[in-house]
Amino acid sequence: MADRHGTGSTTGGGGSVPLSTRAREAVLQRIVDRRYAQGARLVEREVAEELGMSRVPVREALRALVTEGLLELLPHSGVRVRRLARTDVEHLYEVWEPLAVQASRLAARARAAGDTQGVSALRAALRQAESAAAADEGTREVAAHTAFHECVVAMSGNPLLARTMEQLSWQLRLVFGLREEPEHMRAQHAEMYRHIEAGDMEAAAASTLLHVRDSRAVALRSMFGDA
Repeated sequence: MADRHGTGSTTGGGGSVPLSTRAREAVLQRIVDRRYAQGARLVEREVAEELGMSRVPVREALRALVTEGLLELLPHSGVRVRRLARTDVEHLYEVWEPLAVQASRLAARARAAGDTQGVSALRAALRQAESAAAADEGTREVAAHTAFHECVVAMSGNPLLARTMEQLSWQLRLVFGLREEPEHMRAQHAEMYRHIEAGDMEAAAASTLLHVRDSRAVALRSMFGDA
């Protein structure tokens, strides 16, 4: 049961999660799902009521998201969802590109060394994306594509890479949710999977580089009308 008072934690099978963390994740998910649109003003009291929490953890969550750059303070009071500028997207892809390429290279190396669990996770993410696309469920498809990239990172076996990518996770989910999801990009994921499954490090890296650069062009075209 949610604790509506203070910033305490809830305890479940996975341990304790601070309410401020739960509030942050809930607000982030609503931004990604576009329930909170870019430029929308968020009222602390209304968000707290929607999440079934007290205002204290919600206030902490909103402050954290301001610090992370996903929300911005309004001149007099409150916050709003920050509108992504073209430079924001360009900077994100400049950082993501080398990390994604290296993650695929390391994932292929792990497969060559006998990793079957990582391959199964990638295959499951691809199936989920195909199912969502067939049902024309865009939000679920975006989640599946995000999961695919996260599985590649997990399969890399490099905890520093994983922690670095985690810092980009929500920004990437937001951009993925705002852009189009053309069919050829699903095919690119399948190609990345084939090379990783084959344990071909350089082919996996090359296919990922192509995919990330194409993803950047699609995002800029979808969001700003150019590439």
